[in-house]
Amino acid sequence: MSEVSPIPAGYPRICPGIACAGAAAAIDFYLSVFDATERMRMAGPDGTVMHSELLIGDAVLMVGDPVPDLGFLDPKTVGGSPVDLMVFVPDVDATFAAALAAGATENRPLTNEFYGDRTGSFTDPWGHRWTVSTHIEDIEPAEMQRRMDAMMESAG
Repeated sequence: MSEVSPIPAGYPRICPGIACAGAAAAIDFYLSVFDATERMRMAGPDGTVMHSELLIGDAVLMVGDPVPDLGFLDPKTVGGSPVDLMVFVPDVDATFAAALAAGATENRPLTNEFYGDRTGSFTDPWGHRWTVSTHIEDIEPAEMQRRMDAMMESAG
């Protein structure tokens, strides 16, 4: 029987992998905006990035240039991203401002939400959608439900 763990050390169970045409610049964006750490990078032909691994907190984000032959496509190639990547950050206002200053486009402005997070969303220059949040209030489930019901009623 093998002593090798089926889940390698240092990896969470889910590691999103995203394609960015111009992955090297995208990596720089994520390092700056999310205070990420580059764990590794594998160079591809003509200065492309075949694979990289960034640590954002305790999460691993894999980033590389598109490889159409393998079906690894970027959002701009397929007409946008149906996926939203959610990141908790220590200071959502600073992160959001840094993202916009680095070329991201605001989707939803920062708002204090009924569920206890200050949150907003943006699309990065490579077409990936991000929601960033800072938790600002602990709320019991019954109170969260009451707040959501009140919000839905006033929107009705």
